[in-house]
Amino acid sequence: MIDADRLHAVITAELARRRADVAAVDPRLVADVELLVEFVTDGGKRLRPQFLWCGWLAGGGAATGPDADAVLQVAAALELLQACALLHDDIIDRSQRRRGRPSTHRAVAKRAADAGVAADPEHHGVSVAILLGDLALAWCDDLFLAGALPLGAAHRAAPVWRAMRTEVLAGQLLDLAVTVSAEADPATQERDAMRVNRYKTAAYTIERPLHLGAALAGAAPATIAALRTYGTDIGVAFQLRDDLLGVFGDPAVTGKPAGDDLVEGKQTVLLALARAELGRAPDRVGELADLDAGVGRADADTEKLTAIIAGTGAVGAVERRIAELVGTGLAALSSIGPDGRSAVPDPVHERLADMAVAATARRR
Repeated sequence: MIDADRLHAVITAELARRRADVAAVDPRLVADVELLVEFVTDGGKRLRPQFLWCGWLAGGGAATGPDADAVLQVAAALELLQACALLHDDIIDRSQRRRGRPSTHRAVAKRAADAGVAADPEHHGVSVAILLGDLALAWCDDLFLAGALPLGAAHRAAPVWRAMRTEVLAGQLLDLAVTVSAEADPATQERDAMRVNRYKTAAYTIERPLHLGAALAGAAPATIAALRTYGTDIGVAFQLRDDLLGVFGDPAVTGKPAGDDLVEGKQTVLLALARAELGRAPDRVGELADLDAGVGRADADTEKLTAIIAGTGAVGAVERRIAELVGTGLAALSSIGPDGRSAVPDPVHERLADMAVAATARRR
């Protein structure tokens, strides 16, 4: 497992330097940048760095020493990339809360309103959060290079880094396109949702961090192939679990309101399966109409919508898919390379098996 204390030290040291850089431009900017610093240092499960570390070890990388220290720089870069994605995602989704606290754009808006310093506090909050996300994106690229160059691995790792950034942003764009297009056919809705899951979440959360760590280590092709198959399957299962939590999760645990995904109008596999079942039952056409009319509305009756979905077999179907994906993902770790040896060393295999369960059976 990645050394959380060492990773935290890398992150805090880098952000302290960056905060000083911004303060040198103008001290008035420190209060805004401090929100980004707190966001990165105080929260999150550090999933991406953990998967990166597993990829590094699977490829034969050392757990200690100068090379390991360099990999921690890349791990910190992933956390800054995640901060950028979440800050912007909260704006796109109009999310009011994140990790049990006001989302960044809401916190800035409230501060501006309380101080009376902005004619339009809401717009000011969104503007600041966008720019803070942009700062995080710029800084993450710097950290990636700070780690990859000393390892002499930039030529191997840069294509993976580029692909990951493009995939997560393209996945977000696809998510918006799918929501706007309002495709009526549940089967098409389901395919679209799975494609969004693949690129917006699976690649960015698990597959590419594993791939990136393995590329930094110069892993064999068989190892990279096994890790990527595992990462894709477990990553999609992770998002399917997130879809369930977005409708049925406990706000005290998830840090977000129950039914938040329904208010935001997220086109999930869960929702597509529920619509498909309701559409096949002539006596449930009223429930389908209520579901379609309510999803995506700020004033949605989330209890009613949740009850409609719970009254279908969609939840059980999603649970079965999660179990199937975990099974195929774990099976990939047992593949054998052309040299007759396991593509993924036993200690890393065991760690990834534990992480697969933790990522897909979680309550938040």
